[in-house]
Amino acid sequence: MAYSDFKNIDSIKNKFNIPITSSHALFSTTAEINPGYLLTEMLKDNIQLALNINTEKARSELIICPVLVEVRRLLNKQISLFSGIEFNVDDSLGLTGYCDFILSNSPDQIFLEFPVVCVVEAKNENIRTGYAQCIAEMIAAKIYNENKSNDKQDILGVITTGSNWKFLQYTEGRILIDFDEYMISSINKILGIFIETMNKNHAV
Repeated sequence: MAYSDFKNIDSIKNKFNIPITSSHALFSTTAEINPGYLLTEMLKDNIQLALNINTEKARSELIICPVLVEVRRLLNKQISLFSGIEFNVDDSLGLTGYCDFILSNSPDQIFLEFPVVCVVEAKNENIRTGYAQCIAEMIAAKIYNENKSNDKQDILGVITTGSNWKFLQYTEGRILIDFDEYMISSINKILGIFIETMNKNHAV
């Protein structure tokens, strides 16, 4: 079993006995962060191109990855970004397989340490189809950190089509699904959520 084999939230609840709730607006007070000139110009060209090509690969390469690279730049490259990384945590729990993207609170770009953000590309442009896989990866990230004696970090989950972004939090033993969904036009808010999460976890 792998992360992608988790198809619905009930399968997660039954296997891990973890509360999952659709919460209020989790990031209503989060400060917005302005993107740099390069990302701003890239998105002007890339968004329309990616949506016209309309494949997962195009959305990933032209929208999602540039946004995550910008997060790393804004944090002075003191975090690491991994794409398509194998993340085998616990085979007995089905927590194995490849992750679309992971952000880690470590500048080490060779070895993964302390994953904080798990990003899953939604299939068929449907955010809901990514819930179970994203939550499974978040649980794996929490276990991974605990095994490395770092159990204080909250985990942020992100499901995105490139044009739409949905955020989840794993905190205090439960999963919270943000009520809000952000369009890529709200890039300032999207960046703010990433930066706030990474900075908060960096301080523990």
